[in-house]
Parts: sequence; structure tokens; C-alpha cells
Amino acid sequence: MGSMKQQWFGNIRADILSGIVVALALIPEALAFSIIAGVDPMVGLYASFCIAVIIAFVGGRPGMISAATGSMALLMVPLVKDYGLDYLLAATILTGIIQIIFGVCKIAKLMKFIPNAVMIGFVNALAILIFLAQMPHIIGANSTTFIFLAITLVIVYLLPKFLKVIPAPLIAIVILTAVAIFSGAHLKTVGDLGTITQTLPNFFIPNVPFTFETLTIIFPYALALAIVGLLESLLTAQIVDDMTDTESDKNKESRGQGIANVINGFFGGMAGCAMIGQSVINTKSGGRGRLSTFVAGAFLMFLIIVLGPLVVQIPMAVLAGIMIVVCIGTFDWGSFKYLMKAPRSDAFVMVATVVIVVWTNDLSKGVIAGVILSALFFVIKISSVKVIEKGTTYQIEGQLFFASTESFVDYFKNQPLAATAITIDFTNSKIWDESAVVAIMKVEELLKQQQIDVHYEGLDASSQKILEQLHP
Repeated sequence: MGSMKQQWFGNIRADILSGIVVALALIPEALAFSIIAGVDPMVGLYASFCIAVIIAFVGGRPGMISAATGSMALLMVPLVKDYGLDYLLAATILTGIIQIIFGVCKIAKLMKFIPNAVMIGFVNALAILIFLAQMPHIIGANSTTFIFLAITLVIVYLLPKFLKVIPAPLIAIVILTAVAIFSGAHLKTVGDLGTITQTLPNFFIPNVPFTFETLTIIFPYALALAIVGLLESLLTAQIVDDMTDTESDKNKESRGQGIANVINGFFGGMAGCAMIGQSVINTKSGGRGRLSTFVAGAFLMFLIIVLGPLVVQIPMAVLAGIMIVVCIGTFDWGSFKYLMKAPRSDAFVMVATVVIVVWTNDLSKGVIAGVILSALFFVIKISSVKVIEKGTTYQIEGQLFFASTESFVDYFKNQPLAATAITIDFTNSKIWDESAVVAIMKVEELLKQQQIDVHYEGLDASSQKILEQLHP
């Protein structure tokens, strides 16, 4: 109970201020993701409000921001286009149910299979994607836009050296928005991204037939959304863990994401997950507790309902400047040194993860590809098996499994043996799978045809067990 009290009220001032900064930055993101998914802008805003508020209570990583995201919006496009909003909301609810099941099944254990090279690539690719997402607000803009962008960068970079009580991004947003309004500067604003309606979300059940046919339509989308959402959320949680030097409950986070999406779907919001960019903003602004996540969601709705006319006048140049600073802080600049020092396979995996994520604009594809490449390189690395002859004893050096059995069999197939009995020593080896046992049986049969008896020694307990099970 003390821990929960600390998570909510151990950092009140910084959590409230950082939550306000995140709320202001969430609005253009939610509007943009709604446009990507092909739904009304309020669907993304309602999602960001609902998910942030709910995850503050049920999430496993305090201080992490969850809302509508671009990676999940991309997956929704075909469903919205072919079947409409109600089917999307039904898919959102099913997404949450699947995520809860994943959490109960402790799927977070799979995080240990993501190599460090993939994590570095993931973070760097994210920084690049965030930077590229700001370019439409900058390229081709007038000189006033660049002036506001430059001033934003100066404020966010230099102000923290003199004033740390209030987050620099918040000061930049307030001051430059006021300047833009009173000066009548010609700038692209938040309101240019979509229409904001000053209404609260209402509870309703999606208007879809409760049939097996509906399930077959929404299930593939829900499963994809659940996997992508959890992958991004768990990776984000790990990044925030590293930034704050704390631990979090990844399985609870998985269940929390599911609960948030289920409730969110009944209030007209699109499926969402953790947002790395906004989580980094929150962390760098001083946000550490659940209160910062709650304030981000609650203040977002306050902005829409009460300050809507002012919010739509926030210059996009200011928000773009803040996100560019986030990109610079998120990118792992030490990765250039990593490329020079790391094994070539790890360096290749890191670069491949970045390239695939940026090329496809999909974080999950890059991570999955990186994990597969790492696994392949690992298999190649340990698939080398040597046979060392010591009289009538043949010592096996290396791991015996499906990728290394060919060289093991070929040695005895091509080696002329004069003895009537030999010993195969597995002291420095290990039998891993059925393919290895089949290879041993092949060698045994091959030698039996030459009237040579085979004895085995040095088998550890697990090797002895699998050999006895498959070759009594």
C-alpha cells in the first residue's frame, strides 16, 4: 500500500506539470492518428483520454503514457474502410480481451528473447520516425514557422539550465502560443489537423451483429492489434525502466493495456498502447508516478472541453520543435561507437532493425525481423561441431542439434576406422533435440555395418534422458 501511495503522491508537483506537457503534445498526435485510421478526430482524442486515465490505475509501469498510436492506427485502415467505425470499436474491445489473456499467461516473459541490438535499433528507429513525422509541419512552411521552431528549440534546450521548477516545453507552448495569437502570425495550428468537438465521450455498445461471422471479421485485426500494442508497450516499459533505473511489472502492464482497451472501446475510442515519444517527454519533464499519466489524460479532456478554442490555436511549429528535442534525446548516439565495437552480426541486426522500421513505418515488423536475424546468427554461430580423434575415442566439441548434425554424420561417413570398437565422448558437447538423436542413430548404424561397436560417455543428464527417450 505504501508503494502505491508513493506511485501516486510521491512526486506531485513534477507529475502534474509533466502531465500537462504530455496532454498538450497528445492532441496533435491523436488527431493525426485518427486521420491515418480514417475515423473522426474525436475517436483518437477519446481513446487517448480513456486509455491514459485507465492505465494510470491498472498499468504496471508508473509514469508511462498510453494513448492512440500510429503503429496501431495503420493496422485499422482496412477494417475501417471495409466495415466502418462500429466494427473498429468491437475489434478494440476484443483486442483488450486478448491482451488480458496474454497478461494472465505471463507473455511478458518473451521480453527476454529480445536482444540488446534489437532494443538499440528499436529506440533509434523510433527517434527517426518521430523526427520524420514532424517534417510535414516544417517543410515548405513560411519563414515565421522556422522562427517559432528555432525559438522553441532554444527555450527547451537552454531554459532548464536556469529554471527547472516548470518544464521548459510547457513554457514554450504557453509563451509562443500567446505570441502567435496576439501577433496574428500566419502559422499552421493544431486546429488545421481536424475539428475538435467540445463533448465528453458516452458509453455505448458497438452496433455490430453478435455472430460468428462478425468474430471472423474482427478477430484477425484484434489479434494483430493486441500483439503490436503489447510489443510496443513492453518495449516502452523497458525503456522507461532504464531511464528511471526502476523495475516494473510487465505482466500487470499487459493486463492493464487490455483493461484500458476494453473500456475504451465502449466509449468510442480506437485501440491504443504505450507511446514511447510521449513517455520520454513525460520522463524528461520529471514525470515518474501514476499521477502524471492520469493528469495527461484528464487534462487532455479539460483542454478539449474547456479550452478548445485556445488549444486549436497552438502552433504546430512549437509542438514539432518539442518533438525534435525528444528525438535527439531518444536517439542512442553511442550506437555509432557500438557499430564499431560490437560483433558484426549484432551491428547488422541493429542496422537492419532501424532500416525495416523506418522503411515499413511499423515498429513491430522491425523488432520481429531483428529477433529472427539474431536467432539465425546465433544458430550459425553455435552450429559448428568438431570431432577430435584420440586413439579409439572420438571427442565431440560443440552443440549437437538440427543445424550441426550434418557435419557430425559426415565425419564418421568419410573417416576410415580400423578399430573394432570406439568411444564417442560427449563431455564437451550436448544433445539438444530429436535431430541430434537421429544423427547419432545414423552414425551408429553406419559403424555397425562396418562391424564396429559404439560406446558413449560424457553424456550429461539431459542428453542422457533425450537419448534414452528417443533411442532406448
